[in-house]
Amino acid sequence: MKKYIYKWVLLIGILTFSNCKKDFLEREPLDSMTDDNFWSNEGNVETFSYRFYREFFMGYGAGYGWGPFWFGSQDMIDDFAPTAPAQFPLNVPTNDDANWNFESVRRANIYISRIPQVPMEEEAIQHWTGIARFFRGMAYADLVNAYGDVPWYDQELEEDDPELYRPRDPRTGVMDRVLEDFQFAAEHVRISDGTAKLSVNKDVVLAYMSKVFLFEGTWLKYHDIDQERAATYLEAAKWAADELISSGRYNLHADYREVFTSTDLSGNAEIILFRQYEAGILTHSHMSYNNRESQTGISRNAVESYLCDDGLPIELSPRYQGDRSIEQILANRDPRMTATLRSTLNVQGVHAPYSSSAYMSHKFLNDGLATLPEGSGSLNITDAPVMRYGEVLINYAEAAAELGNLTQEDLDKSINVLRARGGSEMPPLEVSGNQAMVNGAVYDDPERDPTVPGIIWEIRRERRIELMFEGQRYNDLRRWKKLEYVDTRGNETMNMGAWINKSDYSEPLNDLMLDRTGNEGYIVPAYRAESQRLFDNDKYYLDPLPIDQITLYRENGSELVQNPGW
Repeated sequence: MKKYIYKWVLLIGILTFSNCKKDFLEREPLDSMTDDNFWSNEGNVETFSYRFYREFFMGYGAGYGWGPFWFGSQDMIDDFAPTAPAQFPLNVPTNDDANWNFESVRRANIYISRIPQVPMEEEAIQHWTGIARFFRGMAYADLVNAYGDVPWYDQELEEDDPELYRPRDPRTGVMDRVLEDFQFAAEHVRISDGTAKLSVNKDVVLAYMSKVFLFEGTWLKYHDIDQERAATYLEAAKWAADELISSGRYNLHADYREVFTSTDLSGNAEIILFRQYEAGILTHSHMSYNNRESQTGISRNAVESYLCDDGLPIELSPRYQGDRSIEQILANRDPRMTATLRSTLNVQGVHAPYSSSAYMSHKFLNDGLATLPEGSGSLNITDAPVMRYGEVLINYAEAAAELGNLTQEDLDKSINVLRARGGSEMPPLEVSGNQAMVNGAVYDDPERDPTVPGIIWEIRRERRIELMFEGQRYNDLRRWKKLEYVDTRGNETMNMGAWINKSDYSEPLNDLMLDRTGNEGYIVPAYRAESQRLFDNDKYYLDPLPIDQITLYRENGSELVQNPGW
């Protein structure tokens, strides 16, 4: 049995915080933990951190609940072609406790304040303070991601404290403090602590530092908020990624798909942090959706973004065979494509399960478990790669490119390591100024967004392919200020699937819509006009603040200013 798995499923109800005065007859029960008796040893300090793991490292989720993979805003991105695309919200929510929530911030502040009073060595105090500040930084990064400006709290507050209703602080000031938290953690958190790849250590801090500040740096840059700070944050992201790369502690796993389908990631050299699953203890249903369930399928737009194995886009490569069959689609392409998509088309009305686009994913399917109980329902036991080296490599490349000083050396230790995974013979990506090259020749993808330089376009493509279905595309589009890509009327290939000929099937397919008249064409999953999604307002880049919080502030003599446009 994987004994450490309990870290992920413990409900930490061990602390009851109370400031009530006690007389001599009021004594704490000897068999319970309180704020007065809990902070007594390093083991308890570690235990307090477990609650944060469930919040920030969801992996594949638990039971029928999903983590960020696959369903990471899947209907709001251009990687999927759903039959009914999710719409941008029309109204401000009455409440939004799931997102406008400072519980994790408060818990982290309690953690930070209690650690110094625990009898342990100064090194241990610094380590655990770094862990606590890392989690506070993670909590604030999520809040800023959703809402922009948010109030900064760095101490525990009581219910009657007027500071509870402090105005929103600018996101730049908040993220400066978050950077301080990450820098402290990077300096003081141990390289090795707890169970390897299941516990937060310095490497986990560095990996998330590269992620968080790549997001924030590009957000400030492309939303034109603060170019100087953008550069500072991008430097922090690049530095953190480079620290991990230079450490030599990680390597890419040769089999891309195996990173997502393994029942034991503990020995995988690519894994920095994973969530562990075990039959009868903690299971999920994520694999089932790639196994026995019908899917929201990958879009034609995403399929066409995969390069050919000569390193060129399909519009330029002589290796491209066309898209009139799945065999043609998969031939001579980036190896990650066959690791992600099945070699069959599953058409609605013909196959079960089917895909809305006919393209079926198997990226998360463990074939050895497919016909077993563990391959169905909520009984899946494949481990989830929460943070992996492949993402760190792409973070490094993008940060370097956005800083404007990308070198061939940068590409060779990041993008080109990804391309060479498992002995792949894809040629390395090369750079000449702002242009992309392969085999010494400059090329320019005819489908490139003209507002994006060629080399950044190719790095963004590499990110899309490497992280396909991993729940990151929506935030990528938001930070690049490119949500117009998800407009189904302005981006037709997003609302298309595979090319089919209805005459090839004996079943009547009258309800299956194509992009043209006749029996041949591309599947159009969302064919009704009312199903289309229009992106027409920049207010959608940030979530609206819930009405109940604005009202609560007003009732307490303060003002919580709503986000622009809402």
